[in-house]
Amino acid sequence: MSSRLIATQIIEQVIESNHTLTYALRNNESFKQAGNDKALIQEICYGTFRWYIQLEYILNQLLDKRIKKKDSRLKYLMIIGLYQLRFMRIPPHAVVSETVNTCKKIKMEWAKNLVNAILRRYIRETKLFDPNIDSDDGLATSHPKWIVEQLRQDWPIEQKSILEANNQHPPMYLRVNQLRQSREQYLVKMKQAGIAGQVTPYSEQGILLDKPIDVDKLPGFDKGEVSVQELAAQLSVDLLDLKPEQNVLDACAAPGGKSSHILESQTKIKSLTVIEKDPKRAKRLSETLNRLGLNAITKVSDIIDIDHWWNKEPFDRILLDAPCSATGVMRRHPDIKILRTPEEVKAINTLQMKLLETLWQTLKPKGLLVYVTCSIFKQENSELINKFIDNNSDCVLKPIDAEWGKDTGYGKQILTGQNNMDGFFYACLEKN
Repeated sequence: MSSRLIATQIIEQVIESNHTLTYALRNNESFKQAGNDKALIQEICYGTFRWYIQLEYILNQLLDKRIKKKDSRLKYLMIIGLYQLRFMRIPPHAVVSETVNTCKKIKMEWAKNLVNAILRRYIRETKLFDPNIDSDDGLATSHPKWIVEQLRQDWPIEQKSILEANNQHPPMYLRVNQLRQSREQYLVKMKQAGIAGQVTPYSEQGILLDKPIDVDKLPGFDKGEVSVQELAAQLSVDLLDLKPEQNVLDACAAPGGKSSHILESQTKIKSLTVIEKDPKRAKRLSETLNRLGLNAITKVSDIIDIDHWWNKEPFDRILLDAPCSATGVMRRHPDIKILRTPEEVKAINTLQMKLLETLWQTLKPKGLLVYVTCSIFKQENSELINKFIDNNSDCVLKPIDAEWGKDTGYGKQILTGQNNMDGFFYACLEKN
């Protein structure tokens, strides 16, 4: 099966079925069997979603009338063709030829002449589209208008750099399992394997690879010597200030990066309880812990249903990596631009407060709850923490003394691209 056909199927599944791109790639059987073409298919899919809004605008300008919904696969095929012409180093004649030939494979041979005409017209008239695109922030950076406006409201000075950072290819960070070896020892193993990387600031276990590679090529990955984890995500565990004999809770714990980091960082905690609502994600969490040779008390449950999972023994430390809009990781998941809606953000915001209120009941006096999101919207972060503190007289904000991030007055915010990190928010809440 051709790469363009597989990419078209995946993009169709994401948009029509509202599945994430990660899910669609993981569950597409043709992609699994694509062999050496996997990298090309991924580049097409990620790149198309990264620039989808701009590409859809161009396609609509080229068409005399919109593609019918029943023929949406044809629309996605043409958008892929436009992406390759606009952003990939593939000879234009090859793009046109292969895209036209794929019409037959999607059972739309009748559209060959249309596809040929549209792509060839784009090649001739490329520069005609640029003035309109460049004058509109949403089109120029390929973001929906509501995200552009929200960023303008929240971060007027940084808005442009955030939009640009969202379209960059993300770096690949590692976290060395310090129970197995030091970071310096692992760097030696990397060098022996011909993998280039450098130590990171802010995290003593972090390594930044010069270029992303398949995890199977990482020395000792299958033996639990190292994990793939974004640098901003690695900062969460240090904020917990872990001590021996503490009862620790990691809420919304899958896929297990922060849970394993907790166990690697403090081996003498009394217990670590991890909660995950989704059974499939809980399975991935267990697989992560097993690969690293670590143990935790796993609860497959909805946190809101507190009587189902809590045994009334309070926790000394709680890490709440809350469900969020994920607007801080759009460079890793560009499909967020297409899938996320303002209504979803409002619903998520309500859930975040419910989770905080529920977990606060399980925290010991003088205990610490660290609230984390991979969002850059203030309503999910500093504004939510402000409201929570106002409504809970026993909650005190603990200042975060760190060189990274922006102090919002109610926690620290890393904006996408700052120090080459994803967008993350952190607040440390002590129970008075």
